Amino acid sequence: MNPMMNPQNRQSFGRRATSAFTRLLVTLLILGLGGAVAFLLAQLNARTFTLAQDNGQLVVMKGRMLPMGAVPFRPGDPRLADTYAPVPLEGQDVSSLLEQKFTERDELDRALFPLLESLARPRVLSDEPAKLEKGLYYLRRAELLSGLTEEQRRTLETMKADVAFFQARQKLEEARRDVTEAMAQLKLAAESRNRNTQRANQLLTSVGPAAQALEKALRAVDASLGETPIPPPASEGQQAAPPQPAPGAPTTPEAPQPAQGVRTSDSETQERPTGTGQSGASPTR
Repeated sequence: MNPMMNPQNRQSFGRRATSAFTRLLVTLLILGLGGAVAFLLAQLNARTFTLAQDNGQLVVMKGRMLPMGAVPFRPGDPRLADTYAPVPLEGQDVSSLLEQKFTERDELDRALFPLLESLARPRVLSDEPAKLEKGLYYLRRAELLSGLTEEQRRTLETMKADVAFFQARQKLEEARRDVTEAMAQLKLAAESRNRNTQRANQLLTSVGPAAQALEKALRAVDASLGETPIPPPASEGQQAAPPQPAPGAPTTPEAPQPAQGVRTSDSETQERPTGTGQSGASPTR
């Protein structure tokens, strides 16, 4: 009798085949579940933001498409690149930020705002131009964060209001310099003979008083606030020439000056009545 035809042997072979298939199925299922878990972890890690300290700067890190690991965040959008560029720490303690993970950019924005606020606030209240400019830089960085809370936005608006005067004063100073430079160019064009001489004179006549009024107003403000007065405008260390009158405009004659070497007394400078029969000649002896 063939041993393979034995029912007992057939049952033993069937059990072994079923057991092997079951083990293979379980192995594939475990591998599939492991792969799915690894993929989900990689996706979660790719959406995770962390912060790292490098050479005195706070660097935003973004997770790789792997279960772990991160690289510096370099978004393709230029605006986002400016928003999440490395932040100079200026001696600030950020140990608590280094321990956190953020699954959304809004969470990252809310965590970065207190740092930027602490860097900006003492500098925007400074009277030193260099510190003020640095504070405005951190303030602009804070403005780029889009995921702030309402309270953080109110804090940001308050800080912007605090520096509004300094920003306005800076823009007025820039405008004054631009107007002064424009007036100097107009004077140059008016003093030379060219096809724009007449128009340059007309502009000087119409715009010159307003430019002088702006200069006078800014100096008065500087004096009232106790600030350093604005230096008078001059081109290359020389006094600017007075504006030329427009063609055809009446001119005011200058007062005659006494000749050199001739003294004038008080009696000679007084007005003398003139008559039709008088002459300036002295009587002869």
